This record gives sequence, C-alpha cells and structure tokens, in this order.
Amino acid sequence: MPYQLLAQLVSLLIDVFTTSRRSDQQKDLEILLLRQQLRILQRHHPTSPRISRWEKLGLAVLTAKFTGQRRGAKTKLNQVLLLFKPDTVLKWHMELVRRKWTFVHRPRSGRPPTCPELQALLLRLAQENPTWGYGKLHGELLKLGYDIGRSTVRDILKRQHIAPAPQRARNGGNWSSLLRHYGKQLMACDFFTVETAWLKTLYVLFFIELDTRRVHFAGCTAHPIGEWVAQQARQLTWQLRDEQLPMRFLIHDRDAKFPISFDSVFAAEGIEILRTPYRTPTANAFAERWVRSVREECLDKLVILNEAHLHRVLTEYVSYYNQARPHQGIEQRCPIPIERSQRHGAVERRDVLGGIIHDYERDAA
Repeated sequence: MPYQLLAQLVSLLIDVFTTSRRSDQQKDLEILLLRQQLRILQRHHPTSPRISRWEKLGLAVLTAKFTGQRRGAKTKLNQVLLLFKPDTVLKWHMELVRRKWTFVHRPRSGRPPTCPELQALLLRLAQENPTWGYGKLHGELLKLGYDIGRSTVRDILKRQHIAPAPQRARNGGNWSSLLRHYGKQLMACDFFTVETAWLKTLYVLFFIELDTRRVHFAGCTAHPIGEWVAQQARQLTWQLRDEQLPMRFLIHDRDAKFPISFDSVFAAEGIEILRTPYRTPTANAFAERWVRSVREECLDKLVILNEAHLHRVLTEYVSYYNQARPHQGIEQRCPIPIERSQRHGAVERRDVLGGIIHDYERDAA
C-alpha cells in the first residue's frame, strides 16, 4: 500500500513537471483528447464502450497532431493508439481501394431473355410432339410469329431437362394416345335395369360414342326380346347413316339379350362387333360410367311409375347430358359442342326434370 501511494505521487509530480513545460497549443490538444476519451468512457455499456469508425478517426487525428508537435515524449496519450488494431487499419485500406474501383453498372447488352410465355409454349410443343426435333420446333414457333433462334430452342429444352427427339419418341407412346386415334370410330352399348314403384323391372338400352361421350337412348321395355333389340339396332344405324358418323366398331358384353340378329344389323353396315371378356365390366368402362351418372343425377332422385314415365325421364336427361352438361373427360366440353357464352347478359336458370337438375345459361337479350 505505501508503495502504491508513493508511485502515484511520483507520477503526479512527473505530470506536473511535463505539463509546465508544454505550450498552450499542446495543452489544448491534450484537453480535447481527454474530453473525447471521457465521452466514450461515460457511455453505459455492459462490457466495454463501442467506438465508432468516426470516433476512432478523430482520436487518431488528435493523437497525430499532438505527437507531431512533441516527438520522442513518452506520454499516456500514446496508449490511444491501442484503439486501432492492425486488422482495422487493413480493413480501412481495403474499403478505400474498393471505393476507388467502384464503377456504375451499365445495362446488360445483347439479346433480351426469352419471355416465360414463349418458354411455356415451347415446352408444351415438345411434350405434345415427342418426335419433333429442334428444327421442327423452331419452325413451328416461327410460323406462330415468334422470333427465336434454333440454338435458343435447344438451350431452353436442355435447361428444362427435355430429352432430344429420338429419346422422347421412344418414351412418348402410351395406350391413351393410341386409343384416342380410334375414339371417333368406337361406340359402346349396354343394358341396365330400373325398378318401378310397383317393383316391375324395366330394361334400358343405350349407346355411347367413346370420342364425344354422346349418348343415344335406344329405348326401354319390360321384355327385351330379340326382335325389339334388333329393331333398336336398325334405328341407330339409320341415324348413323343420316349423320354420317364414322363408326367402325361396337363394344358390348356377352349378355344373352344381344342376339345374333342384333350383331347382323351392324355387320351389314360394316361395323365390327367387339365382345368383352366374361365378368369384366371394366372392359366396357365408358358405358358403365354413364350408368353411374344417370343413376346418381337422375334415377336415384325419382320414383319411376311405369315404362312411359321412364322413357320421358331418360329422354329429357339424355338431351340435357348431350347438349348442356360439361364433361370432365373431354376438357369440360359438352358431348354436342356448343358455343361458349360471352360475359354479358343475365344468367338464367333452367330447371331440368322439374328442378332435380339445374342448368344455367345467359339471356340472349
């Protein structure tokens, strides 16, 4: 303890002696340095006061001025240099160099990027046409009015990991695309039963076009004998001949209600009969799906009284199904194509089967 007190007294005497020999300008600089240090130390910080870049720069300038006027003196003010680490000085220098070589970025020159709409169209064409190469795709886009280079077509397809035409052609075939080619020539038929209010069984015969999903209601009867079934086949062939529908194949199961005379009527018109295997309703899936639709949307919501009532109900439902009901299997179109309504005019509701089904259309007026 006495040694510490003695050391403080000696230090005080040295400070007094050195201060008395300094000029007024040196004393002013020292006062400014001390005041700046006090401001930094008086900040409330949990560990140590953080010194900003500009405060460090101010301390450095004052220290340089003070030491420049009094070189070789050993003072406590030289400890201010501890505020600057070598890394800090190097960092400041790198910042100055970076700012020196900073330049204004000019807009990128050259060909503008391909618009997303054109890229989406190119990918669609490549996926829908697996045998088309870069040249064919390039020509198709030029025909559609797009100014694009052949190399750009190649680069876009490679970025999207689309294989070249030979590879896409080998992997692009499927049963759906193959059977779609024959859809316009295929028709299916089937029977289904309806129970009346008096538990009398009625048999319904219908035909459906696989391409358009258009349904032909042949008729209903309580006794589907061979003569009646053959007569319905003749009436359908007359209709096909009048409308010039290119039917070449007819699908039906091996039900005994389809006699030889039924097949002979279609064979005379050049239509080949395709019989499904035993107990495989999925082989006639289009017809089975329509039976489900007519039951869920119509027959399950009514009590059929007699044969005439069933004929009238199915006639009205088939007319609605063909002309006004959008079908998911043909991209929300109707089996009989209609012109889509424009967005003007009031939306009117039309009741089908007394309000069991609602159909909506715009008022032409």
